[in-house]
Amino acid sequence: MTDVLTDSVHPTVAADRARIQEAVAGRTLIDALADTATAHADEPAYSDKHDVAEGESWRTLTWAQTREAALDIAAALVGAGVGVGDTVAIMATNRIEHMVGDMGAVHAAATPMSIYNTLSPEQVAFIAGESTPSAVILEGPDQLERWRDALDAVGTVVVLDAASTPDDERHVSWADFLARGAAYRREHPDVLEERHRALDPDAPATILYTSGTTGNPKGVVLTHHNVLYEALSTLEAAGLGEPQRQVSYLPLAHIAERILGLYGPQVTSGHVHLVGDPAQLLATLGEVHPTAFFGVPRVWEKIKTGLSAKLAADPNPDNVKLVQDSMAAGLAWVQAQEVGGEMTPEIEAAYQQAEESILGFLKLLLGLDQVTWAGSAAAPMPLEVAKFMAGLGLKVYDVYGMTETCGAVTANGPGGFRLGTVGRATPGMEVRLGEDNEVLVRGPVVTPGYHRQEQATRNLIDADGWVHTGDIGTLDEDGFFAIVDRKKELIITSAGKNIAPSNIENYLKESPVVGHAMAVGDNRPYVVAILTLDGEVAPAIAQARGIEFTDLADLSAHPEIRAMAQDAVDKANARLSRPEQVKAWELLPAEWTAESEELTPTLKLKRRVVNRKYADVVERLYAAHEDGA
Repeated sequence: MTDVLTDSVHPTVAADRARIQEAVAGRTLIDALADTATAHADEPAYSDKHDVAEGESWRTLTWAQTREAALDIAAALVGAGVGVGDTVAIMATNRIEHMVGDMGAVHAAATPMSIYNTLSPEQVAFIAGESTPSAVILEGPDQLERWRDALDAVGTVVVLDAASTPDDERHVSWADFLARGAAYRREHPDVLEERHRALDPDAPATILYTSGTTGNPKGVVLTHHNVLYEALSTLEAAGLGEPQRQVSYLPLAHIAERILGLYGPQVTSGHVHLVGDPAQLLATLGEVHPTAFFGVPRVWEKIKTGLSAKLAADPNPDNVKLVQDSMAAGLAWVQAQEVGGEMTPEIEAAYQQAEESILGFLKLLLGLDQVTWAGSAAAPMPLEVAKFMAGLGLKVYDVYGMTETCGAVTANGPGGFRLGTVGRATPGMEVRLGEDNEVLVRGPVVTPGYHRQEQATRNLIDADGWVHTGDIGTLDEDGFFAIVDRKKELIITSAGKNIAPSNIENYLKESPVVGHAMAVGDNRPYVVAILTLDGEVAPAIAQARGIEFTDLADLSAHPEIRAMAQDAVDKANARLSRPEQVKAWELLPAEWTAESEELTPTLKLKRRVVNRKYADVVERLYAAHEDGA
């Protein structure tokens, strides 16, 4: 659905939109990859650590090799009976085959769909029943098990792990499928050009199913026009016109990873290092030293808590003072570059001295010493975390968007930023606040709708083309938006007070021992909180203090650790208004993860799941506080 300008669009927005529209007019991802593979043929495109050759740490495909492999997969799909517009589902970790499989489906004029690895067999069966894929690409035994109830109507199942490939006609290993495709291309030399001509820019480039935090997942349709416009718009807002060295670790079912790791590089080239296990992210940063890095807030929080814990454990007060003074200089340097700030020779000199004395070394240890662009999204970046990273001399540009808007629609960037906000509208996009301060979005990146869910689409997009995001925001005098919380997640106490739970939770998570926190209080007289320990930092702090423990459950009951949790609550309450203050809390004996259901694959809270699983804990907190009142 190509966007049509209306008379109400601001002239500057209209000019930006027309310029980008012209650049992507009539083009699809097939055209983008062809141009990049020609201009950057022998340059590295994608690297991963799956099946590396002896003596090598990474395996790598150039841009020319990437396109050739995609064409072979496309031909194999055509040969297997995948038709124009058919869907091809992919469930795999971040690896070369995932990227090539996605591109191959596009070149077959089909619609690739990356599916979250953490979805249950029941959720997978729902998605498969609604999207009816003609072919499925699965990584190995775990993915085969999750698809066990969904493969009856699938004609071809490609398995990346050759040893796990069932021995029947329907299943085929990746290597054999590639070979079939190469042979089919030789026998039918014109078939892929015919598929190219059949592909329209308004055809789906993907369908992304949400992670299902509020019931069955919804499939967001995004067109080739959507993703190419978003790629150019985002890259322009971020100042990322040149090829970058990047790390890809978020699920490819997440729109941010698709724009930054899949679609953007097909437009500008660059070298993307794929991380199959997100637990290896920090080690990979130290190995790759990316020039551009995107982290969801939880990643930046982990970096902050890790460094804070090491600093707190340093017995030398001179070292601590050096780092603190240097980070104060770093923060002042970043703040001087915000819109409305003013750089002075003294601030610049103090930062350069801090950079040379310790900040450069700290960034080197983190693998972030060569980063020229750092970004965050998926949830609002806590201001204290942004300030901490600024203390290292890192400007983490917070951006905002959603799957239904193909990613970012507001962004901070080199052209203007303000800490604590998600930036200004990206080029050509209209963003405003509704009467109840809900963020509304209109423009060329808006989805044409949910796959086979017309009522849900009507609930999302109004008659004038505005997407109702469900997020509550603010807008300052310089055009910078900030996100308060999800509209549906605001706590309304029994006294009628409206409270943003994320604000409370972010304060609680500033403690290095607290991994996750959830504030509860809807229709209740006051707020209580459920806390978990940070599974990496809390044990390290305990060991440094000589605390003996066997596991996280044991540690969560230790008086000294519980005292640190109480301190986190006390410090948060000191910064909160009386209705927001936490009156009671519980520290759980286990972590929350995507696998244990409490978090989405991008580490956001599934509030309904937590409320359901820990309803007894919540009731106990209220009963205990009232008994003790």
